[in-house]
Amino acid sequence: MGKEIAGLDEFFMEEAIKEAEKALKEGEVPVGAVVVYNGEIIGRGYNLKESKKDPTLHAEIIAIRNAAQKLGDWRLYNCSLYVTLEPCVMCFGAILNSRIGKLIYGAENIEEGYSKFMLSTESYKKWNKVEVISGVKKERCELLIKEFFEKLRSSRL
Repeated sequence: MGKEIAGLDEFFMEEAIKEAEKALKEGEVPVGAVVVYNGEIIGRGYNLKESKKDPTLHAEIIAIRNAAQKLGDWRLYNCSLYVTLEPCVMCFGAILNSRIGKLIYGAENIEEGYSKFMLSTESYKKWNKVEVISGVKKERCELLIKEFFEKLRSSRL
């Protein structure tokens, strides 16, 4: 059973990576996300905050909105969110508020990841209702981010 679940996690993370690659093509930070319910993708998203000039258009928020529309409910019970980069505090708040039960992410978000803020607070214990799995396809997710920022820095020289 563990291998079957791990295989599914890798499959859905690949779908999130496809979303991240769309962001990359648009010059956005390459982060992608998918929401899964009963083995089906019901929401997809990738970063659009630069192109749309909207600080809330993170991959996770877009995928969550799409999933809520598809289900016709803001409560995403029994859903899983796959995202290529550890969510920021804003996105983690949306995950909690939407009642997503499982978060699976690839790369650690060293600068803005929710764990740096939330896991160190007492209030997190009250909110801790999300199962978190990190490091799924970690190297591939890290490489997307690393290459994006290296290219960005070299274009500024």
